Amino acid sequence: MKVIVVKDYDELSKVAAQMLIGEMFQRHERVNLAITAGTTPIGMYEKLVDEVKGKSYFDNVHYYNFDEIPYKSGCREGVTIGDLRELYFTPAEISEERIHILDGENYEEQDKRVAEAGGLDAILLGIGADGHYCGNLPGTTKFTDFTTKVVCDEAMKERIAPHFENRAETPDFYVTMGPRSVMNARHLILFASGKKKAKIMKAFVEGAITDEIPASILKLHPHLTVILDEEAAQFL
Repeated sequence: MKVIVVKDYDELSKVAAQMLIGEMFQRHERVNLAITAGTTPIGMYEKLVDEVKGKSYFDNVHYYNFDEIPYKSGCREGVTIGDLRELYFTPAEISEERIHILDGENYEEQDKRVAEAGGLDAILLGIGADGHYCGNLPGTTKFTDFTTKVVCDEAMKERIAPHFENRAETPDFYVTMGPRSVMNARHLILFASGKKKAKIMKAFVEGAITDEIPASILKLHPHLTVILDEEAAQFL
């Protein structure tokens, strides 16, 4: 595990963007990246769009979402892919044939199709204050799981309901790449920003591998890079 501590959110966004661009330049053949939505990568995508848009030499880069919260009615695409389109795919003009959507219908084929495409070269991950990553929250998945469906209890429904303007669209399940799927990637990039992530980053970096902190399993990966700003790293 390599830990990189930068000054602030802007520098964190810049370093993360540079790291993804480095992955894009790794090979002339196909490059497969799984990337995250949420608030932490907003600044990174702003920088990445400027570097990627209109660059034909990045046409070999393909993208995957690693989890999805579907709309219960199926009236539109899921929350994750919708956010990724808004943050990155649409402004960067990523062609549809290079966007490989994971959803509630095809999750059982996710690991097979990723393997047939050559595997994931890198996954960009955030981490929650509870130690979750992707859709691997405490008490939801096991370290041995591949891509899986997670049935939502009432507490989980309340947690994900704010993603929907109409709460009736809150689904009974979501799908996520499990720990074994994530660990199959060649490079894991985990980043965190702000004081609210300081406590969990201390537990992640310095603590034991435990089910209570799902992301702790990632420390066993042979190529894990952690990028933190000073606020997130303040307790290390």
